[in-house]
Amino acid sequence: MITLSKIKKSSLVLIGILSVSLISSVQASSKELSEVGFKAFVVKLKEEAIIKGYETTLIDSAFSKVKFHQRAVKADRSQPESVETLDTYLPKRVPAWKVKKARAMYKKHLPLLTQIGEKYNVQPRFIVALWGLETNFGKIMGNYNVISALTTLAYEGRREVFFKKQLWAALTIIQQGHISVEAMKGSWAGAMGQNQFMPTSFVAYAIDGDGDGKKDIWGNQADVFSSMANYLQKVGWNDELTWGRQVKLPPGFDLSLAIPRNTGGRKNWLKAWAKTEKTLAQWQALGIRRVDGTNLPKVDVTAALVFPDDHNGRVYLAYNNYKSLMHWNLSYYFVSSVGHLSDRIKFPPIH
Repeated sequence: MITLSKIKKSSLVLIGILSVSLISSVQASSKELSEVGFKAFVVKLKEEAIIKGYETTLIDSAFSKVKFHQRAVKADRSQPESVETLDTYLPKRVPAWKVKKARAMYKKHLPLLTQIGEKYNVQPRFIVALWGLETNFGKIMGNYNVISALTTLAYEGRREVFFKKQLWAALTIIQQGHISVEAMKGSWAGAMGQNQFMPTSFVAYAIDGDGDGKKDIWGNQADVFSSMANYLQKVGWNDELTWGRQVKLPPGFDLSLAIPRNTGGRKNWLKAWAKTEKTLAQWQALGIRRVDGTNLPKVDVTAALVFPDDHNGRVYLAYNNYKSLMHWNLSYYFVSSVGHLSDRIKFPPIH
């Protein structure tokens, strides 16, 4: 028989366990960061790297000038919360000067882009749009030493496993001779080159586009464009489709037919896509029309309905290529900006 006193004692024990757990969690999130602690962490990292099979000379070289970047920690901890709507975001991300420059860059590099686009079955306008939005066409790549940035964020501790994985990939890239430790520059988070690949994305998708033996996404345009096209192809791009189209809903539309705005990660988002996608004919039958009120295209493709803000904001029918862009960056705003810039490159036609 369980008595009241036993229940009370059990409850107190449970409260005690929960309190200890909560204290541990708080302590982890408020980890005391110091130069001394950072140096000790680097010693352990180097030992781990040796166990993983990296050569001692590589490890010593990679970590010889490693620095603790307090600015990277601050940037990671204080990323701004979104207070924008897509209507305020797009004019900032796709202003008239960027459209003009994108069209000029498209025309300038068209022979190379055409060759790469045909090889990887990716329309060049999307490559240029991504290039422009990621680094302003290679102008803003970040000036952090990638090894230092990744080591700093691994030491900070909140996403240690993730940043260690990136660090090992960065060592692999250096080991393979694609870039030197000193020249491996990137953002505070370790995103690298003109296409801002994280090191694991580099290992998975980077391409030696001109056959010189190196995958140089920092300074070699053939490598930059080929790597971007290869990435998109590998995540399911179809060059017979565009990215999507803005549409309008009929009165009383069942909003549950759209993908929820916040699904909690890519895996759940893809599940929601699979659950809600329909053919354009089916969306047409449900009353969805183009923004100008005309019928949807009569083509045999499927699409999912997305609300970057809510149903009172912009509404899109997203095609499968939208999924590929969401793999690149799981953000409705980012994908919308890529789509809009790519459309502005295509129309009016460039001669």
